[in-house]
Amino acid sequence: MIKIVLWDVDGTLLDFGAAERAAIRSLFSEYGLGECTDSMLARYSAVNAGFWQRLERGELTKPQILTGRFEQFFREYGIDTGIVKEFNDRYQLKLGDTIVFRDDSPDIVRSLKGRVKQYAVSNGTIAAQTKKLDRSGLGALMDGVFLSEELGAEKPSRVFFEKVFAEIRPGDPSEVLIVGDSLTSDILGGMNAGIRTCWYDPEGEPVPGGYRPDYVIADLHEVADCLDAETPG
Repeated sequence: MIKIVLWDVDGTLLDFGAAERAAIRSLFSEYGLGECTDSMLARYSAVNAGFWQRLERGELTKPQILTGRFEQFFREYGIDTGIVKEFNDRYQLKLGDTIVFRDDSPDIVRSLKGRVKQYAVSNGTIAAQTKKLDRSGLGALMDGVFLSEELGAEKPSRVFFEKVFAEIRPGDPSEVLIVGDSLTSDILGGMNAGIRTCWYDPEGEPVPGGYRPDYVIADLHEVADCLDAETPG
């Protein structure tokens, strides 16, 4: 039986794409950079995803990916890269201005209180995640929040989860479930840590080779059904 749920934040409890688009468009206006079109946003999202995957593989540090993604994006569109650091600093705060929930996530978290312990686990920056969790009310619903910048390790590394476990002290790994939308961060991280994994897959994508989520759900309401399920395998 599951006694602890580790919730990913961006793309799982919150619609990260909506916040990303709003933040970048707002900053393009603020810095007088002209219109940030849909195609530009799509390109930035792809560049950003690539940089975060390099972070997860341990190829780059957090500071390197935060500025590197904007440096590449700006160069491709002929934008002055001299503003990258300031732009990124403003971007971290802007991300918390737009709160869009996935599947009524606050109600889902609230409904599970008293049944399981719940913790937010995120690779997002302290500045962005603190503001999001505060403004969304999700932080107050959690039993704790673990951010990679504070722990000094990123999902999917075992070190990240070892540091979380040192704080929450689970009785057994089989009693812990991580719920997240990222195969490379959440599911692989859970696999590395030996805990149960739930892939949030609202688009109904097939599970690629190399990943073995214990559960696959299309709606966060389905998490409740996973808590009492028999241990897979």
